[in-house]
Amino acid sequence: MPPVTKPAHEKYDIVFIGGGSGGVAGARRAASYGATVAVIEESEKLGGTCVNVGCVPKKIMWHAADIADKIRHAEGYQFKGPGIGAPQFSWATFKPQRDAYIRRLNGIYDNNLGKEGVELHYGRARLLSPTEVEVKRSDGSTYTLNTDRICVATGGRPTIPSDDEIPGASLGINSDGFFDLKDQPRRVAVVGAGYIAVELAGVLHTLGSEVTMLIRGETVLRTFDPTLGETLTNWMKHTGINFRHGSHVKKVEGAKGQELTLTLESGETLKVDTLIWAIGRHANTEGLGLEELGVKLDKKGNVIVDEFQETGVPGITALGDVAGKALLTPVAIAAARRLSNRLFGPEKFKGDKLDYDNIPTVVFSHPTIGTVGLTEPEARKKYGDENIKIYKSSFRALYFSMIPEEHKEPSVYKLICAGPEERVVGIHIIGLGSDEIMQGFGVAVKMGATKADLDNTVAIHPTSGEGEWFRF
Repeated sequence: MPPVTKPAHEKYDIVFIGGGSGGVAGARRAASYGATVAVIEESEKLGGTCVNVGCVPKKIMWHAADIADKIRHAEGYQFKGPGIGAPQFSWATFKPQRDAYIRRLNGIYDNNLGKEGVELHYGRARLLSPTEVEVKRSDGSTYTLNTDRICVATGGRPTIPSDDEIPGASLGINSDGFFDLKDQPRRVAVVGAGYIAVELAGVLHTLGSEVTMLIRGETVLRTFDPTLGETLTNWMKHTGINFRHGSHVKKVEGAKGQELTLTLESGETLKVDTLIWAIGRHANTEGLGLEELGVKLDKKGNVIVDEFQETGVPGITALGDVAGKALLTPVAIAAARRLSNRLFGPEKFKGDKLDYDNIPTVVFSHPTIGTVGLTEPEARKKYGDENIKIYKSSFRALYFSMIPEEHKEPSVYKLICAGPEERVVGIHIIGLGSDEIMQGFGVAVKMGATKADLDNTVAIHPTSGEGEWFRF
């Protein structure tokens, strides 16, 4: 369905601002109940961060890096011939192939909206009142949509220091810019220790770039269970990624697209071809007119909402990354569908809302990570040391049995159990296949599984997944 240039209805039941995962999911669900729905998207690329500069292209790059590793490992399985053990990756030809796939997904999102009868408007949205949204098109023209309800699902964007904070900071790129790189940089500095920093550093290093991570602390992933951060940091160092601990960039000199010189607070200098800032994200709330209508934002700019995604201003809701809680694509989709269920669905959904507890997630690092529930420190704080029991197992996946010792990735599985019944309140795993394994264990934790439930389930052998039972 092509975007429209003026409203086709005098009034809408709901207008979603943002054509990302949350906005599209909520719009389609509302329309499926017969609601009159519009979506406003500024970028003219549907799918939001996840489809365009996040989950999907990132996972494609991870797959490319994983294949590079397998080409190196093939020698251990006695594969012979040209290229075995020495992968040659063409970033310059892979990028347009990857981008073509993303454009295809943009089209699928567009078609899905059309099938549900959702009206798509391209332009910049601004709330004039709780029932009016102005759309400003790229040519400068404007028009207004009248609606009963508004849902803000504008997502977020990467944070980057200003040149006032760090002279020359703008010479670096963020995670969005990573996907714009036409050629693979030879030397890269990644600033940050979160999952985005870890994922980009892992892809670049595995594909052959020289990578240096500049982090403040001793380990990456400091908000995750400590076992995961410690294990991954040690392995990243083992594979040849350079670390500068306690590092702060003082200034950046050079020119975009050319060699950059980073000066650290310690006085050390570092020469790189690309600098990637991966220091966090912030909500896209500027210029929407929210605060003028009484919608409250927290100090980070996130829209403050209650358990039903309500802002406190009647008729205005918000969900996804813009609400600042559990910044994950499936969370935005789930919250959006439940919102539309509650507003437009049958009676059984009138109390529908997303439960934000025990949301599983993965990190596409090398090796991958899966996690759900409380970390060990969180569990001890909540239940008390005397009520917590930890089950932990370290091993190597069978895949690595034919591969030289220095290339054998670690696997570590950790169960956190609480109370005499040993209810599983946290599972944290790192190692080959952890990303796929975690989905099933996310269900188990959500259902309140105990250690005995896991013990009573016959393991699948030989798999890494059986580590949850077989090795404890």
